[in-house]
Amino acid sequence: MAMKIRLARGGSKKRPHYAIVASDARMPRDGRFLEKLGTYNPLLAKDSEDRIKMNVERVQYWLSQGAQPTDRVARFLEAAGISPKTERQNLKKGEPGKAAKERAAKRAEREAAANAPAEEAASE
Repeated sequence: MAMKIRLARGGSKKRPHYAIVASDARMPRDGRFLEKLGTYNPLLAKDSEDRIKMNVERVQYWLSQGAQPTDRVARFLEAAGISPKTERQNLKKGEPGKAAKERAAKRAEREAAANAPAEEAASE
């Protein structure tokens, strides 16, 4: 059975509150889980102690059983010192979008067309 340590969303609209849970990877995000391992409240200040609470012993148990943490939970584990920090690269983040690429291409064509007659006049 593929196990995940992930977030299960609770709370009302625009007031999220998450439970850190160990669950079967095939179950829905807010569906059945095996054990609640902690809580995460993103509405609290980043330096608040109550923002992330985890039962570290149980998290380590599930990791030893082969459970894979999701990206966000992996960041929590790194911050708590449970798992080693990993280098992340978002190669697409700095890349312009489709519309921006089209605008840049049109701008380059206009500049090339505007510079071409000026270069011909200068060479004569």
